[in-house]
Amino acid sequence: MKKYSYRILAVAMIGLLPFASCKKFLDDKPETALTTGNAYTSARDAENALNGCYHTFYATDYYQWENVMLSDVRSDNAYPGGNNEETFFDYDRFILPASNTHSYAHWRALYNGIARCNVLLNKIELVADPALTAARKAEIIGEAKFLRAFHYYHLVKLYGGVPLELESNSADPGKTRKARSTEKEVYDQIVLDLEAAVASLPDTYNGAAGTATANTPSVNKARATKGAANAMLAKAWAQRSDRDYAKVLQYCNAVISSPAGYALLSSYADVFDGNHDFNSESILEIPYEAGNWDASCWGVQLYLAPEDGWQKYCVPSKDLVAAYDANGDLVRKNANILFLTRDGNGDPISWPDENWNPCKDANTATPFNQKQKNAGGWASGDNFYLIRLADILLLKAEAQNETGNPGPAATTLNLVRNRAGLASITGSSQAQMKTAILLERRLELAFEAQRWDDLVRAGVATTVMQALNEVTYTCPSGVQGPAVRMDYSQCTQQHWIMPIPLVELNSNPNLVQNPGY
Repeated sequence: MKKYSYRILAVAMIGLLPFASCKKFLDDKPETALTTGNAYTSARDAENALNGCYHTFYATDYYQWENVMLSDVRSDNAYPGGNNEETFFDYDRFILPASNTHSYAHWRALYNGIARCNVLLNKIELVADPALTAARKAEIIGEAKFLRAFHYYHLVKLYGGVPLELESNSADPGKTRKARSTEKEVYDQIVLDLEAAVASLPDTYNGAAGTATANTPSVNKARATKGAANAMLAKAWAQRSDRDYAKVLQYCNAVISSPAGYALLSSYADVFDGNHDFNSESILEIPYEAGNWDASCWGVQLYLAPEDGWQKYCVPSKDLVAAYDANGDLVRKNANILFLTRDGNGDPISWPDENWNPCKDANTATPFNQKQKNAGGWASGDNFYLIRLADILLLKAEAQNETGNPGPAATTLNLVRNRAGLASITGSSQAQMKTAILLERRLELAFEAQRWDDLVRAGVATTVMQALNEVTYTCPSGVQGPAVRMDYSQCTQQHWIMPIPLVELNSNPNLVQNPGY
């Protein structure tokens, strides 16, 4: 199946630069792009720099797969898997040390993405090339501000208040060794950037809403748009501690009524079958390209592909499977979870799974996260949704309920619920609706890096995790041992955010560690 990278999509979008490519920018400048010596003089330079900003979605472990681990594995949706590799076991049990190298990799990757946006925003004002029209310049600025806000949104959710770097063009320690801003200050900057993006970005780049077809490259789904910026404004106002549900409702409605024509697909399975890229439900997605090592997603191989003979990560929990079964939700269960007893060669799965099959019984199935279906031998072309309409509809239902309107909230929720073939919810109180919406988001958005945020926003992360009754087993002498309950006692509110990485603390004396670490 042919897929399209941001590099190819950029060519489709920029008619005045038919041979534009971000390859030279990506190959030559990542290490030096933060110096003042790299001048942007042409429209092509600006476009290449923007493509480099988007390439952060390809170039980091964070967007390839670990954002899902950080959300679904830290929640009640999944076990770490991977033979309990220490890094992810620590995430799962809320005992993550500041020295964890994966945590530092997330921090560094997100700040590198921010730095690319900062450099572009600082230097685009110097481009005097008439080929860079005022309209296109405004769009580029809007895209860069959207991407900067997107990365900061992930940082502030992971670590709380973080240093706000808006220049990234100085080696002066007095400027680079910034103290932490508060959570509110970070979110305020995110809102400023997203409001600027809304003002300058189009609803659609090609001027024709709804014209993209399956597997046709669509810049309207792979580039920041007004709809994507409004969606992120809704999510930011919901997730921040000083949340404002009136604003959440305002921005959700802006997405839902957008001229871009966002609409749910009639079949949930179609959303994730790999054959309906750039569909009407998609607001923003990463367009991975199968077999292209510069633009494919190797992270899918870590969830799926049992034929290569080692235990996979992000293993669906028994609690999640039970939630699908208790609600009769076979449509979404079957789309999201794959149960297998044998590998791709027809042999019994070769590893012991401590939660599902510790003794490698050939007749006991092990589940896999199969939100993306085609691992592609470490080079998957399955796209990854960053924002889709079902998320925004359920967020609207949440905002309606939190502003005292459980009836309309049920109506909105049922749009998503009915698509999965489930009966409508009616007559619920506000408290009942809150529970119903949280559950609906879990069933709809499993393995899309949403569950942990939902538990935190609802204020129930500690309650849910400490009440979770999940167990592990050993298999001494080939006989399954007694159940051992998994310990989530360290999931306290202080541990809802992660520790500031030790590398950063050591290099920046102005940083202060989060309480509890």
